[in-house]
Amino acid sequence: MYQFLDSPSLRKEKRLIWAATRSVMETAGFIHKKSGEKSKSHWDLFLRLLKIFALLLKITGYYRKGYGNAKTIMVNELCLNFPNLPPAFDGFRILHLSDLHLDSIPGFASLIIDKIKDLRFDLCLLTGDYRRDISGSFNHILKPIKILSKYIHAPYGTFAVLGNHDTYLMARYEEESGMDLLINESVEIIKDGEKILITGTDDPFNFYTEPALLSLETKGYSFKIALVHTSELARTASVNNYDLYLCGHTHGGQICLKEGVPLISHQFEGKQFNQGKWLLGKMTGYTSRGVGVSGMPIRFNCPAEITMIHLNR
Repeated sequence: MYQFLDSPSLRKEKRLIWAATRSVMETAGFIHKKSGEKSKSHWDLFLRLLKIFALLLKITGYYRKGYGNAKTIMVNELCLNFPNLPPAFDGFRILHLSDLHLDSIPGFASLIIDKIKDLRFDLCLLTGDYRRDISGSFNHILKPIKILSKYIHAPYGTFAVLGNHDTYLMARYEEESGMDLLINESVEIIKDGEKILITGTDDPFNFYTEPALLSLETKGYSFKIALVHTSELARTASVNNYDLYLCGHTHGGQICLKEGVPLISHQFEGKQFNQGKWLLGKMTGYTSRGVGVSGMPIRFNCPAEITMIHLNR
């Protein structure tokens, strides 16, 4: 069972204000950061450089191997212990999916379904980036998302946030997607009379706004989870006594050296946030390597992951 903190009418009002703000930001084409910095996106230049790199990989014969790596998804089991976890949630299982980029590889949704169809979990959380490009059409990913949602059997709900590759227009298809979007808002998960709180924010990488920060200023819960596309709001969540912070965005680098060092991570908060488990104060964080790929459909020394998180007291 779950319950949103805000009433339906207040949620609707906030959603309309958010959509209006996000539409202006997307139309202007500027990146808005928490620091107040405002700049133009260089995504098109980045893609042109990637095409040159892809050509070199094809010439050397590495492209096919990288493509095969990208289609190989591992299920990562992660056990986390929290002494303040309400007893009813001891053993609670969370399926964490991030950076699906469903249109980067033909038939990719089927590969994900093969991995999750036999998994058992209580809650599903998704941390953004559902399409390949950062602009343009997204209608072609609606069908695979809907099909995928039929295999996500989460009795306590499926909640998602948007990433920097996503558009505010996707919120119109929330019901069809089988997911509840958390846009700078919180929801209570209720089990045997006890509660935990989940707060989801809009993407802070390209579309930071003050409501994202304010949504993390929650009080009165013994256990709280923050759901954000990037690690950029981790310090704010830690200060506000969140216990678990889930994010993605980096893909773990996607293309890494054998030592696991990413060539590019698009991570500016610190290398400790590139991938995997990390700690910030008393808060535990986890950066998923992502399920899908961005830019090029290849991976090296950085396998795609679906994360199964076990919460324990």
